[in-house]
Amino acid sequence: MTARLRVARETYDIRDIDRAEVLRYLGYHGQELTGELDARIDALVGRCLACARPRAAIAAFPVRETRPDAVVLDGCALSLTGHDIATHLADATEVVLLAATLGADVDRELRRLSLTDALGQVILDSAATALAERAADAAEAHARAYAADQGSFASRRFSPGYGDLPLSVQPAFLATLDATRQLGITLTPSHLMVPTKSVTAIVGIHPTPQPGLESSCTTCPLSDFCSIRRTGRTCRG
Repeated sequence: MTARLRVARETYDIRDIDRAEVLRYLGYHGQELTGELDARIDALVGRCLACARPRAAIAAFPVRETRPDAVVLDGCALSLTGHDIATHLADATEVVLLAATLGADVDRELRRLSLTDALGQVILDSAATALAERAADAAEAHARAYAADQGSFASRRFSPGYGDLPLSVQPAFLATLDATRQLGITLTPSHLMVPTKSVTAIVGIHPTPQPGLESSCTTCPLSDFCSIRRTGRTCRG
């Protein structure tokens, strides 16, 4: 059985980064910011946007079996192991796998700054982390639209390394999405991704609305990428 949804590669035109998220990753807790630091943050957010090439690969596979400690998929060699992912995907009929990345240029800029500008590296790293999450938001919005088109409902994304879903699933995960060829993502021996500003995640497709989603489209972090509202519907039913 082949994947029911297969997007070889999706490219996202993301033109801004939430400054509050950048500050959060920097550990900001209301301290006074100097004008000089404000300007540096703005400049490095701009540099991050200029360097990044947000892209994603997405595919959906039917659930063959859900056990208390694993979810087995049809059409691929990947099994999702752990009690937490089994609970997250309880009653799911399909699973959407996604991988998103900012590309290698951001890593190169981070390495350059590590040699010349330690503060600049920290700020750029925070901006890139926020932007990588936005790329993952865009891919998750694609998964929610896929669910809505079938009259189903998507869960929030769940990534390897969360709970007891081990990072050791990453090789099979990336192979299933052909992410090395499509996105240039490789793994270190400890299963960390390169480029470093990359995200893998799982979204469940369920027959009923899932708890934990935003109660309003105005507060949803996926709203910028949502294609469901144009149809007069929402992902909550």
